[in-house]
Amino acid sequence: MGETVWLFDSFLFSASRACCSPFAIFIQIQWMSNLLNSCSWVGSCGLCQVSSNDEQNREIKQIKESMKSGNSLAFLYHDINDLEHSNQVKLPRVSVVMPLKGFGEHNLHNWRSQVTSLYGGPLEFIFVVESTEDPAYHAVTRLKSDFKDDVDIKIIVAGLSTTCSQKIHNQLIGVERMHKDSKYVLFLDDDVRLHPGSIGALTAEMEKNPKIFIQTGYPLDLPSGSLGSYCIYEYHMPCSMGFATGGKTFFLWGGCMMMHADDFRNDNYGVISGLRDGGYSDDMTLAAIAGNHQRLITSPPVAVFPHPLASDLSFSRYWNYLRKQTFVLESYISRVNWIMNRALFSSHCYLSWGFVAPYCMAIIHIAAALRVASKEHPPEETTFTSGGFLLVSSLAVCTIVELLSMWNLTRIEVHLCNMLSPEAPPLSLASFNWGLVFIALVVDNFLYPISAFRSHFTQSINWSGIRYHLKDGKISKIDRSKDIGPNYTDLGGKHLYGKKGAPTKVSFLSSLARSLQQWHQPKKFDV
Repeated sequence: MGETVWLFDSFLFSASRACCSPFAIFIQIQWMSNLLNSCSWVGSCGLCQVSSNDEQNREIKQIKESMKSGNSLAFLYHDINDLEHSNQVKLPRVSVVMPLKGFGEHNLHNWRSQVTSLYGGPLEFIFVVESTEDPAYHAVTRLKSDFKDDVDIKIIVAGLSTTCSQKIHNQLIGVERMHKDSKYVLFLDDDVRLHPGSIGALTAEMEKNPKIFIQTGYPLDLPSGSLGSYCIYEYHMPCSMGFATGGKTFFLWGGCMMMHADDFRNDNYGVISGLRDGGYSDDMTLAAIAGNHQRLITSPPVAVFPHPLASDLSFSRYWNYLRKQTFVLESYISRVNWIMNRALFSSHCYLSWGFVAPYCMAIIHIAAALRVASKEHPPEETTFTSGGFLLVSSLAVCTIVELLSMWNLTRIEVHLCNMLSPEAPPLSLASFNWGLVFIALVVDNFLYPISAFRSHFTQSINWSGIRYHLKDGKISKIDRSKDIGPNYTDLGGKHLYGKKGAPTKVSFLSSLARSLQQWHQPKKFDV
């Protein structure tokens, strides 16, 4: 027993010395610097609230000033004169296209927030489902009957996709059926919870700058309490940093995209063909088209939408979601797009595991320090553990600053959402568990490269019970079967096939084990 302890201590101190080598110190300092750079980027929207670049704080200030001036509808328009009838009748027609798949706990509330928009111009809502057997079809039919003729709602059955993803197929069918006089088309996911003035704000920006190709927004994830939901929150946070500038961006979120309707009528820049002919991801494809043609993508500061995550979002469902997110880097529409995706793939994997490495080293340093404190050791061991403790302390400070930055950015977004939806129950940070946020930071960055490599070598993915196979960056084969995937979607926990059958309870470790077993078997289906 004593020899085993001695061997363990010897290994531990050797590892601690290795982690204090110049190369290891360089790695740790490099990633702590990256962490602080990330904090400074978050800080531009969070900690540094007086910064001139803080678009969201400026928006909050404008709303408050308008309300003080007597404009109780400042969450719709800063200038109350914009609400006059003479201005409202000039607003352009907008078609809202929503591809649906399944029905979950938050869908009905989200749909109601969409169709009860306070946009003053002509507005139509086009809900597109794959078939009448989809649970979403019956739910949205009831929604239409509730509003009767008060809201222009159309329900379209799109049928099965054959050349692209089902979501893209539904979107294109919806575009075909939109009103001939629509000037703009707004694509929304069914898990987007709109503010009363969101459509008006997006339209106003399009009217101000006709050169805008796509206007987008981003989700404010509201974790449900599980580790999986916090991993989703952490995964989306860097995206919200990019969107939060309130101006030009190359980020694009498929949950909210407003475009010119004529771009689809005339297939400008190849938007129809690019999506239809093998398209897997709507946002990545459109972002690539925008990049190829130097078209403008923007995001106004008010385009942040509450995104409540399913109350039963398990870790295995988070893993499935992460797989779908990394898989988008395997799809591309041009050589330049392929190069960009490979660069994103490489840099993200490098940065993710580089983020995790200092924490692994910190565990070694802490274990070595505890062993030194437990009994007498040679002076040189104490020296090495003291150096390691200094690195651990520096990492702890950087981590605290990072969490504070995330907290403050989320706080500002929550405050903005509450002001933009004064009629809704107020959102709060009280339920956030910041210990789980830290764990999610480490877990998500550790798993991302594993998921990315899995996607790269299999070239196939299961998305809501449909397995897509890629070849040369485009969908080449589509397999459908209720036995292929789970009965529930990943984030919203939506029923995909009605109430028949219970969801299969699969642990994350089981899911990951199956993925590793299928690493070299891309044609097999995971359950």
